[in-house]
Amino acid sequence: MGENIATRNQLQLHHSPAFDVSLDVQGGSKIVDEDGRPKRTGTLWTASSHIITAVIGSGVLSLTWAIAQLGWIAGPVVMVMFSFITYYASTLLVSCYRDPVTGKRSRTYSDAVRSHLGKVQVKMCGFIQQLNLFGTTIGYTVTAAISMVAIKRSTCFHNSGGKDPCLTSSNPYMLAFGISEIILSQIPNFDKLSWLSVVAAFMSFTYSGIGLALGIAKVAENGKIKGSMSGMSIGVVTPAQKMWRTFQALGDIAFAFSYSIILIEIQDTVKSPPSETKTMKKATQLSLAVTSIFYILCGCMGYAAFGDLAPGNLLTDKGLSRPFWLIDIANAAIVIHLVGAYQVFAQPIFALVEKTAAKIFPASQFITKDIKITIPHLGSYNLNLFSLVWRTLFVILTTVISMILPFFNNVVGFLGALGYWPLTVYFPVEMYIAQKKIQKWSMRWICLEILSFCVLVIALCAAGGSVTGVVHDLKVYKPFKTSS
Repeated sequence: MGENIATRNQLQLHHSPAFDVSLDVQGGSKIVDEDGRPKRTGTLWTASSHIITAVIGSGVLSLTWAIAQLGWIAGPVVMVMFSFITYYASTLLVSCYRDPVTGKRSRTYSDAVRSHLGKVQVKMCGFIQQLNLFGTTIGYTVTAAISMVAIKRSTCFHNSGGKDPCLTSSNPYMLAFGISEIILSQIPNFDKLSWLSVVAAFMSFTYSGIGLALGIAKVAENGKIKGSMSGMSIGVVTPAQKMWRTFQALGDIAFAFSYSIILIEIQDTVKSPPSETKTMKKATQLSLAVTSIFYILCGCMGYAAFGDLAPGNLLTDKGLSRPFWLIDIANAAIVIHLVGAYQVFAQPIFALVEKTAAKIFPASQFITKDIKITIPHLGSYNLNLFSLVWRTLFVILTTVISMILPFFNNVVGFLGALGYWPLTVYFPVEMYIAQKKIQKWSMRWICLEILSFCVLVIALCAAGGSVTGVVHDLKVYKPFKTSS
C-alpha cells in the first residue's frame, strides 16, 4: 500500500509525549524546539527514507493486474500521472505544516486540517481517516490469507508434482489471522515496539524485490515481451467489463500511492533551517521519483511476463510459481508484514473508541478499571475488560467481512478510491487555498479546484469499478465455503 507499518511505528515513537527537557552541557542551551518538543534532527535523507518506506507496501502486488487492464500505453502513463498528482498535492500539504498566523506546528494531518479549515472539516477528515483505517484492516486480512493459501498450494503442488489441483479455502487462514490479531490487540503500547519497524521495512522490501526480480526472470524465460497496447482486449472480456476493470485499475494504482495521511508526521521530524517545507518538497520529489520508477518496473515487468492474463496478485492467483521456495519466502514476508501492520492501523480506532467510552461513562468500572494479572516470569499485566471485549469484537467483525468479501483487487481498488481523493488531494488543496488566501474564482483557485474535481471523478469511477467487481464475484463465490 501506500502506507507502511514501519514508517507509522517510527513516527509514533517520535511523537511519544514522554521527553526530557534537558540542557546541552557544552552549549548551555535547551535541546528542544520552540514548541517544547525534543530537538528535531530529521534531514532530507531521513524524510526521503520515511516516505519510500511508507509508499512501498502491499499495493505493489496489484500493479501488474492494473497495467494489464490499461495496456502498454495507458498503464505507464496513468502511473506517471498519479505520481505527479501525488507529488503536487504533497507540496501543497507540506506548505500547511505551520499555522499561517501563529507559526504553530501541526504534528499530525488532523492538526493541519484543524488549523486551516476548522472543526467541521476536521470531523469529516477524522471520519474518513477512521473509515480508511477500518477498510485497510479488512484489506490486510484478505491479503494475508491469500498469501497463506499460496504457501499451502505451493507446497501441495510441489509434493504432488502438479497432479493435485490443491483446492484450498482461505477461510481457515482468515480465522487464524483473526485469532492472532485478537491476541496482539491486547499487547500494551504496541506502537512503541521499535523492532517492529525494522522487521516491517525488511519484509516489505523483501516481497517487493522478489516480485520484481522474478518478473524479470519470467520475461527472460519466455524469451518475449507479452501484452498489448490497449490491455485486456474486448472478446476476452465484454465492453462493460473492460470499462469497469479499467476503473478498478485506477483504484489499485491510487491505493499504491496513498501515503499522504502521515506526510505531516514525517515533516514533524525534520529540523530547520532550512525550512521544513523546503526540505519536505525535495524529499517528496526524490522519494516519489524512486518509488514511481520501482512501481512502473514492477507493474510493467509483471505485465511483460504474463500479458493480458496477469494475476490479480503477482505472488498468488496463478502468478509466479517458480522457484516455489522463493515464492513461499515472499508470501511469508507478506504475512509477517501484515500481521503487525493490521495492529498499527487498528490501534487508532481502538484508542478513539476507548477514550470516547471513558469520557461518556467515567464511572463505569467495566470501561475504566484495570485488573492486574501476574504472569509468571513476565511480570504483571493490566487487563481492561472493555478493551478485551471491544477489540475482540472489532477483529471478529473485520474477519467476518473479509470472509464474505475475499476479493483482493476489488478491496484494494475500493480502498484506493476511498482514501486517495479526500486525503491526498481535497484537504491539501483546501488547506493551501485557505492558508494562501487565494481569491475565489481567481485563475489559481479555478485550477486547484479543477484538479480536485478531476481526481474526485477518477475516485468515483474507481469505486464504481470495485463495487461492480465485488457484485460480479459474489455471483459465483459462496461465502464461508469450506473449499475453493
